[in-house]
Amino acid sequence: MIKTLLFDFGDVFLNLDKAATFRELNKLGLHDFSSEMIRQNQLYEMGKISSEEFVDFYLQRLPENSSKTLINAWNAILLDLPEHRLQFLQQLKAEHNYQLILLSNTNDLHISWVKQNIESFAEFKSCFDAFYLSHEINFRKPNADIYEFVLEEHQLQPEEVLFIDDTKENTDAAKSLGIYTWNIDPKQEDIVNLFNIKAELF
Repeated sequence: MIKTLLFDFGDVFLNLDKAATFRELNKLGLHDFSSEMIRQNQLYEMGKISSEEFVDFYLQRLPENSSKTLINAWNAILLDLPEHRLQFLQQLKAEHNYQLILLSNTNDLHISWVKQNIESFAEFKSCFDAFYLSHEINFRKPNADIYEFVLEEHQLQPEEVLFIDDTKENTDAAKSLGIYTWNIDPKQEDIVNLFNIKAELF
């Protein structure tokens, strides 16, 4: 029996344009993400380096650009939070049938943009019993330790948790720990249809 709903943020609630960041960085002169860049991105997502260090890293490789231009390109992935998804979440909160937890791979620049540009963010965040962002807890998906952290922190049984994420690598990792999963396809599926699509679990 599912007692806890564990949600990703991007492309589950918040719409993303995942190609946008590289597209915008490409305009600034970046032609490929090197292994070193991917490593820096992951360190930043885990809160192991600051926003200043992160931006400086890219400025050294794209010196013709300003910090502001780079930050705008980095944040280009972020779009909007549809009202119908917020209403769905608020209904879940009001019914008190499930513990609601958010678990997102994100970083300081992205969440700062969200706070400034998504008017409903405070309402959205208030719906959750716990709100975990990778850069704040120093773990990232799909590493097993991030799921183990949530399970231990809330004394959860894996078989009583449903984890919803748009990245298969992340849901596969959770599934390997015994957690139920829904690898949502944001192009064809919507979180508001959770109880229809995963009816067999409820």
